[in-house]
Amino acid sequence: MDNHNISNALRALKIEEINHGTSTGGQWLSGTGKYIESYSPVDGKLIGKVYQTTEEQYKKVIETASEAFKSWRLLPAPKRGEIVRQIGNELRAQKEPLGKLVSYEMGKSYQEGLGEVQEMIDICDFAVGLSRQLHGLTMHSERPEHRMYEQYHPLGIVGIISAFNFPVAVWSWNTMLAWVCGDVCIWKPSEKTPLCGIACQQIVSKVFAENNVPEGVSCLVNGDYRIGELLSNDVNIPLISATGSTRMGKKVAAAVGARLGKSLLELGGNNAIIISEHADLDIAIMGALFGAVGTCGQRCTSTRRLIIHESIYDTVRDKLAAAYTQLKIGNPLDEANHVGPLIDQQAVDMYSTALKEIKSQGGTILVEGGVMEGEGYRSGCYVKPVIAEAENSMDIVQAETFAPILYLIKYKKIEDAISMQNGVVQGLSSAIMTTHVREAEHFLSHGGSDCGIANVNIGTSGAEIGGAFGGEKETGGGRESGSDAWKVYMRRQTNTINYGTELPLAQGIQFNL
Repeated sequence: MDNHNISNALRALKIEEINHGTSTGGQWLSGTGKYIESYSPVDGKLIGKVYQTTEEQYKKVIETASEAFKSWRLLPAPKRGEIVRQIGNELRAQKEPLGKLVSYEMGKSYQEGLGEVQEMIDICDFAVGLSRQLHGLTMHSERPEHRMYEQYHPLGIVGIISAFNFPVAVWSWNTMLAWVCGDVCIWKPSEKTPLCGIACQQIVSKVFAENNVPEGVSCLVNGDYRIGELLSNDVNIPLISATGSTRMGKKVAAAVGARLGKSLLELGGNNAIIISEHADLDIAIMGALFGAVGTCGQRCTSTRRLIIHESIYDTVRDKLAAAYTQLKIGNPLDEANHVGPLIDQQAVDMYSTALKEIKSQGGTILVEGGVMEGEGYRSGCYVKPVIAEAENSMDIVQAETFAPILYLIKYKKIEDAISMQNGVVQGLSSAIMTTHVREAEHFLSHGGSDCGIANVNIGTSGAEIGGAFGGEKETGGGRESGSDAWKVYMRRQTNTINYGTELPLAQGIQFNL
């Protein structure tokens, strides 16, 4: 695919050379002051500029969203679901151009860009069904002629801070559920992928206008960490959903917690696959390969560690090293390539520093890395995927490096493997490759993986709409995109109705009236 097709995609998505960065859903607020420049890691070219949101514009967004909530929450949930259904249809119509923009601005393969948009479509479908299933509970009261039940009400404004690696999907995981629940949303996309945010706002605004949705239900703000701080500290926002590094998540949690707000955190991952001596090695190698190099290692669910039984260690190592020699690194818009670029020069520097740390801490690099040079790599963001032998206890292994670096670690007993898998501060995704049912069940038991996601005979990367996505420990504990994740976007209320002629008091207390 030629890059000139990108210009067609930008026109279809109404992306301009200079874009207003603040929207209340009904209007774009005129850009003033500083702007964000979005450069593609694919070829290093400037895609466009986005004006940063000012404090005055932020106040306008908050006021508009607060007013919109008053009427949006009263629209019946199935009616809200119908509007989300139409958003899904519009995403289907714009899947190709939006997928191209995701690939070009972020650097993941075009196939993965399309897959991310498909996740958006899938969560729309999920949310439509959910709009008729926001169930409460009815309970028996201990008091005669009384009825108790629980019901859920929308929270209000939901603030969403998303990361560059999934520049559109994670936003949709939050908004589609929040909207059918009756909330309104303010989104701050990553400053590394602001144009993806502009494109999504254009798509949603079109559907909302056709349905006379009040201005303020879908709002967009753009900027650096200071905009994130405004959101996190704002008492008008009962819930902040933040995706990013653990360092960032701790700051968000502290700010939101200080005002007793709610936070939904999706943070770092240091994910491992255990490869048992009972594994189907064809499946194991395929899962490890895609998990380690997909999106150039820039998934929160990327495979960082392979914990391999000592009896098959050499075989797995050699097969994997041979597979790495077949990887094609290059323009992600070319579907023949497997690995695209890292997001920017800062990511490249972190990758290069990690390679030095591996050697200084006693690790052995089996498949050498390095920054790609020459024609086709002019952005300076293309790197070679690396395989290294290491110990689980090494500081560099304990840290999450957002790059295609895979550590191989030996184990003797399955208990040792699970202990190593759990022996990091992150707790997002995990997997075991085995055909042994007892090993699989042990891995999934109370004494097994401590992660939010635990798979058998599939890799660590990839989430399916309908299952709750998220992790434990320093991954933050959040859950999105499925199961009963909708409850985080609502407040629970217990109701008791006395339909009798008397009012029994607690502990038999009586008043002579």
